[in-house]
Amino acid sequence: MSLTPQDWHARYSQQAQWTRALRAQLFPRTGLNIAQRILDVGCGTGALFGEILAQSDAAIFGVDIQRQHLRLARAHKDALLSQGDALQMPYANGVFDITLCHFLLLWVADPTKALSEMARVTRPGGVVLALAEPDYGGRIDYPPELEQLGAWQTESLKHQGADPLIGRKLSGLFHHVGFENIETGILGGQWRGAPTDDAWKSEWGVLESDIAQTSEFSVNSDVLKQIDADAWAGGLRVLFVPTFYAIGWVK
Repeated sequence: MSLTPQDWHARYSQQAQWTRALRAQLFPRTGLNIAQRILDVGCGTGALFGEILAQSDAAIFGVDIQRQHLRLARAHKDALLSQGDALQMPYANGVFDITLCHFLLLWVADPTKALSEMARVTRPGGVVLALAEPDYGGRIDYPPELEQLGAWQTESLKHQGADPLIGRKLSGLFHHVGFENIETGILGGQWRGAPTDDAWKSEWGVLESDIAQTSEFSVNSDVLKQIDADAWAGGLRVLFVPTFYAIGWVK
């Protein structure tokens, strides 16, 4: 099962909702309100653009390797978009006040180089933020019948070239690159009942896309989906993937 760009937009929008409270804490500390240029690396379909533009008069730039995702990001008329690789971005040194990424570093082949590039294009005294990097090694699933989902997804991410343990490495990466005044932390887990039907379908769409080739999952997918739905409806479901953030200033 492959996801369409619209499916990915729904997923990116869902992820942005998960991390909104963290941005509400971090953005005021970055000088967002006085920034002149902000770069979203791996911007995808532009899920963060609306929120940033609502809080800042800065010029917002976005770079992503996927052209089909950038086509959807064009809905934000004020965004200045480029197709490019996070490991070699098409920008001059020191041109941005704030450079950020969101669920990106787990997908890049060399996260140290990606962060070094983010530092390169950010002015001295500017801010680099990794707003969300998951750690599937700490995933919690309950009821127990659903525990295998996390293991399957972790293995699938490895096969796709992702690093499912990137979250726990984030602090070390920021220190290695040489940012100043580094702060790292982990997003909390709060549950307010079952997800919406659209959110639940999006979660399962990504899960099925990741692990559909797993024979045991393919045989039992309908059973597992029903267990999942019943657990949410009964208030039993726990699904928690530790998600780390980091913020640092460029020397």
